[in-house]
Amino acid sequence: MFPPHLVLHDAGMDVRHPTHELTRAAAALRARRTAMARKAPWPLSIDGLAALRGVGPVAEDKPVRIKGKRVDPEDDEAYPPYANDADPWKAHFAEIDALLDRTSKVLAGETPLPKSRSHLVYDPDQDEAENEDLWLDVVKRTSSWPAIAAAAVAWNAWLDLNLYTRLPWHGLIMAASILRARGLTCHLLPLAAGFKQSRFRPQGREGAAEKLEGFCQVLEEALAIAHKDLDRLILARELMSRVTAKTRSNSKLPELVELFLSRPLVTVPLGAKLLKVTPKAVDLMLAQLGGALPRELTGRTRYRAWGIV
Repeated sequence: MFPPHLVLHDAGMDVRHPTHELTRAAAALRARRTAMARKAPWPLSIDGLAALRGVGPVAEDKPVRIKGKRVDPEDDEAYPPYANDADPWKAHFAEIDALLDRTSKVLAGETPLPKSRSHLVYDPDQDEAENEDLWLDVVKRTSSWPAIAAAAVAWNAWLDLNLYTRLPWHGLIMAASILRARGLTCHLLPLAAGFKQSRFRPQGREGAAEKLEGFCQVLEEALAIAHKDLDRLILARELMSRVTAKTRSNSKLPELVELFLSRPLVTVPLGAKLLKVTPKAVDLMLAQLGGALPRELTGRTRYRAWGIV
């Protein structure tokens, strides 16, 4: 389960100014979504790593307008082909459609966002492309190994190669992607949260057995966190099911319960939209849940949200 402040930050509805830790958590969440954007083998490829980093080739054929230079109104090449159309809104709608298309591709992990790398922050002598090839070669050579052993070796190779040192959670996301690609899990395990809870901290001088044991500790902690979240959801469903058992057959309350189980938080407008009822009906159903109602997350009077945490 995601913490409420991370969910609100991801939705652009922060209660207060986001902290550095919250920003990093949001970046880790975006990386997990990128890894889950396609089928399991895709993150373990060059394209998957490029999308995970958020870098890619910049379009060279994109026209660039020089700042401060006045464009000749008689120059047809300086304007898009729809600029002189009879419909003045056609250009605006075309730009919006193009922006939405690019955004959809970025969210799906198809078109990585280009980023500039400053030599003041990054080491110019480090060839990450070569390190990526070496890491992918390790993944390929361990493809016949057991899933946990292959994920452990891949994670330690990631650390030894110092891949994405400013984004340390990417190595654990890739290890979870290996477990998912092998069919051991259907989703990405929260290995980063498991690493935070575990006592294992790689120092670079551990043996192969110690590294494998340390990764197993991280995996056990991640499984424990996942089981706690699952138990929390099961308990909340049982409590709310006691209320829904007394409702009429055409009641929308069971659908609201399923909405609580499938969303990190639920608001009145969201419930009204998905259940196709009025906001007043959602308020009545929330009151009907009584003590089984999930906890209120925002503490606001203007914008209220509930969720199972």
